[in-house]
Amino acid sequence: MRVEIGKKVPAWQVPATGDQVIKSKDLAGLNVVLYFYPRDNTPGCTTEAQDFRDQIKHFTKLNAVVLGVSKDTLTSHHKFKDKQQLPFDLLADEDEALCQLFDVIRLKKMYGKEFEGIERSTFVIDNRGILRHEWRKVKVKSHVDQVLKAVSELAD
Repeated sequence: MRVEIGKKVPAWQVPATGDQVIKSKDLAGLNVVLYFYPRDNTPGCTTEAQDFRDQIKHFTKLNAVVLGVSKDTLTSHHKFKDKQQLPFDLLADEDEALCQLFDVIRLKKMYGKEFEGIERSTFVIDNRGILRHEWRKVKVKSHVDQVLKAVSELAD
């Protein structure tokens, strides 16, 4: 099963920083920004995390929670979160269950080698659990502004 815009997102749960498991049902009543990124501590992923961090007050005012997702371990996520002073949780989707649900695993090439990895993508789920927006093949520059605008339109 994969997510579709305008449809309810199936239930999910993933280990997260803060020694917790975040469950979709625990987010009921909140707008959720779920952003998938390839790896902790890489240039584009760091910039994207910092951009969300720097706008977190605006998201919070809009009754939104921001969650970053990658296949990195919780240990890696804790270090990344601490180093970048991220005020939101990172989800460790090591078994790729959430990545599969949101269909973000793609064949990639680097240095002539092919591998499967996360395609940078962001999803906005409204306070009733309905997928409202998705961005795939995200370019980091000004992306957070687009997401913030989409979330603000949910509040109208």
